[in-house]
Amino acid sequence: MEPVFALLTGLFLTVSVYLMLSKSIIRMLLGVAILGNAVNLLLFTNGRILREVPPVIAAGLDVPAGPTANPLPQALILTAIVISFSFFAFLLVLAWRAYGTLGADNTDRMRVAEPEDGGPPPSGY
Repeated sequence: MEPVFALLTGLFLTVSVYLMLSKSIIRMLLGVAILGNAVNLLLFTNGRILREVPPVIAAGLDVPAGPTANPLPQALILTAIVISFSFFAFLLVLAWRAYGTLGADNTDRMRVAEPEDGGPPPSGY
C-alpha cells in the first residue's frame, strides 16, 4: 500500500507545483491547498501504514506486546491540517482583497508597482 501512497504523493506534488507556477491567483491557491495535502500524505506514508491494534500498553508491560499503529504521524497530520486550512483561508482573503482592489486575478495585470508603460526606472536618487 505504501508504493501507491508514494505515487499519489508524487502526483500531488507535481500538480501543486504546476498550479503554483500559474499566473492566475486562484490556481496558485489551489496549488497551495494541494501541496498541503501532499505533505500530509507524505507524513502519513512515512509513518508506516499499519492496521494493527491501537498503541495502548497493557497493564504490567513497559512496551506494547505486538506491532501497533504509530500515533505520531497522525498527530502531526491533524496539526498540519489545521495550519494548512488557516493558511489557505488567509491566502483566500488576501486574494479576494487583491481582486477587489485591482480588478484582476492575473499576476501580469496586477502590476501596480511596475507599470508596463511607465518607462525605465530612475537611474539614481
